[in-house]
Amino acid sequence: MPLPHELYEVFLRVARLDSFTAAARSLGYTQSAVSRQIQVLEDEWGTPLFDRLPRGVRLTEAGRILLPHAEAVGERLRTARAELDVLRSLGAGRLRIGAFSTADAALLPRALAAFRSRHPAVAVTRTEGPSAKHLALLAAGDLDLAVIADTSGRPPQGCTPHHLLDERMYVALPGGHRLAGRTDVRLAELADEEWIAGGTRPEETLMRSALEGGFRPRTGFVAADWIAKQGFVAAGLGVTLIPALAASSARADLSLVPLHPDDTPRRQVYAATARGSAPSPAALAFLALLKETARGLGS
Repeated sequence: MPLPHELYEVFLRVARLDSFTAAARSLGYTQSAVSRQIQVLEDEWGTPLFDRLPRGVRLTEAGRILLPHAEAVGERLRTARAELDVLRSLGAGRLRIGAFSTADAALLPRALAAFRSRHPAVAVTRTEGPSAKHLALLAAGDLDLAVIADTSGRPPQGCTPHHLLDERMYVALPGGHRLAGRTDVRLAELADEEWIAGGTRPEETLMRSALEGGFRPRTGFVAADWIAKQGFVAAGLGVTLIPALAASSARADLSLVPLHPDDTPRRQVYAATARGSAPSPAALAFLALLKETARGLGS
């Protein structure tokens, strides 16, 4: 069954050429196919649209009334096709992204710089905050893609996850600390340290997998902000975990020591798209750049 816009395209071609045969030839159809499609339109409107003449056809009064409306439909569809072509080629469109804070240190800006260089006509907006916030925005249709973190060891629920990297951890120590300069450090060596925690519930912080392994940190202060955390450590008030994505932006007066591979709490970083929704061309292009950037950063 022809689509409605195809019926009107046939109608316009017949009206322009005054002939089923000529219209069929120009469209690459058979004459009988054109005749059937015009009959479908006539049945739809309940009136003849063409007088069948010994040579060719001629618009009836009803056909003349329909003609400008069919032309308008055709013009709107041509405009829609052109706009969709621009959207597919990323000559326009929008990209709404969100990311957790340490992804903004290197991963997101590098991917964004590459995206803007390749697709400058796409309007990009960004939100910041915790991963739970961005998952809610995705589900509500207010984001196209989010960069989220997970410490559970399982793919996040409520979205379509695209794994980017597994992030190792460093311990941020104040200058002159007894363990500064080591190639790595065990959690057992930090049992007596006070920790600058990211929240009042350690199981909801970067320490989650360490807790599951039996380590119990002594929380000195709670500071959710990364700048504040580093300031507390630099002042000698405790130590804290710094994820690899944030390591390049750490203060110069801190000593970052990798946790031993056997103790390292790892965090999985994902790009998330809305479950059940087709990602836009811009989101697909940005996802590819995120994966490329993540490979460059390593794990």
